[in-house]
Amino acid sequence: MLSERLSSGLPRLDAILGGGLISPSVAVIAGLPGTGKTVLAQQYAFANGTDECPAIYLSTLSEPLSKILYFAEGLSFFEPDRVGRSVLFEDLGGQLNDGGLAGALDHISGLVERRACSVLIIDSFRALRYQAGNREVEGFVHQLAGRLAATGTMALWLGEYDRDELAVCPEFAVADAAVLLSIQDNGQRDRRELRVLKLRGSDYLSGAHAYRVSADGLQVFPRLSSVNHAQYKLGENRATSGITALDTLLADGFWPGSGTLVIGPSGAGKTVIGLEFAFGGARLGEPAVFASLQENRVQLERMIRGFGWNVDAPGTVLRCDSPNDIYIDQWYYELFDTIKSLNARRLVIDSLGDLAAACPDEKRFREFIYSMLNHCSREGVSVLLTFETRELYGQTALSELGVSHLSDNVILLQYVRKQALVARALTVLKTRASSHLPQTHEFEITHGGVTIGQPVNPV
Repeated sequence: MLSERLSSGLPRLDAILGGGLISPSVAVIAGLPGTGKTVLAQQYAFANGTDECPAIYLSTLSEPLSKILYFAEGLSFFEPDRVGRSVLFEDLGGQLNDGGLAGALDHISGLVERRACSVLIIDSFRALRYQAGNREVEGFVHQLAGRLAATGTMALWLGEYDRDELAVCPEFAVADAAVLLSIQDNGQRDRRELRVLKLRGSDYLSGAHAYRVSADGLQVFPRLSSVNHAQYKLGENRATSGITALDTLLADGFWPGSGTLVIGPSGAGKTVIGLEFAFGGARLGEPAVFASLQENRVQLERMIRGFGWNVDAPGTVLRCDSPNDIYIDQWYYELFDTIKSLNARRLVIDSLGDLAAACPDEKRFREFIYSMLNHCSREGVSVLLTFETRELYGQTALSELGVSHLSDNVILLQYVRKQALVARALTVLKTRASSHLPQTHEFEITHGGVTIGQPVNPV
């Protein structure tokens, strides 16, 4: 039974790989220059190398070893005192220049026969092609794979392959695993994607998974739709929104774990309803996270204090992020880390329109919202989302958002004319698995929060 796994030191990447790469095996890490192959390989080296069983990192012809080490020293996981003991770096270029592929094969074979290693990394494997023709390269690949298998050596082969090239090269045929790193240009900002193309003897999470490269190395964010989450046992009792009159319109509140969408024009009261949902839940023992993508922290705290609420009240965490600075996958994983640390039962995202700006691909954004709501529902986290519409009066075109059908409850805020004045009004358009009062009611925002008034008379 294949049970030994090589950890990357990155729990989320290991989860994508079904627990990690099977060891021993040959794995190809492919991607064009700048995608992060070398950084990822170095993370594997430092995560697995020990004095008794070191990681061996061989550079070839693509990049001088001195340059690899120079830039590696700026990474947080790089530990200089381990170099030469548990992580061994060596330049294979000399053997390639003097003896060609045959000389390199003998040198690598000697290394793995003399001592066991936790992982053998060759960077770049594709550069070996510069030394010989295709037939000689094919023979080298098969002989090297055989010698590594005979010694039980785990190997990572790095190469500047794109997906089409990788599919026809002998390295891919011989490898037991293949991971592709790529950078997609969506017109506004680049998106880095990691795909597992092949993993013999193991299940893995398919599809494109986002990742980023920083001084801490690769940070990987598995697709939410691919991740299995434990099913939270939902209660049979309704929960309060924090606004008594609104609970009545929602047929005595909402179901825990449900998603509520509040839509309306600028200034209609969406943020205030979100704040009441969060702070009201915290007062009832349901910790909440309020994630703002519109107001900065100073503006938000000023609004909260204006209603007489305690900004530092236990059980409520405020997150204020600029949509211009976030990567949507990373943002959500960091947000959910906050939810788990607080054991929050409520989440407010204000607003969806700004979140969509961080994900210009509309189809992918809808898939993200679906996966996020499903994730939160399984974890028993009730979600309130706000979305700003363009219309000031009358019925709003829900189709402009494209995700209203994913929500359990939809609440419309709008303005209604009242002689010379403009009043705010609220309508519950939809509730799933319950009844509701589909009447439009006026409401006011006072120092105490939202107060819902009488039904609006039809024109």
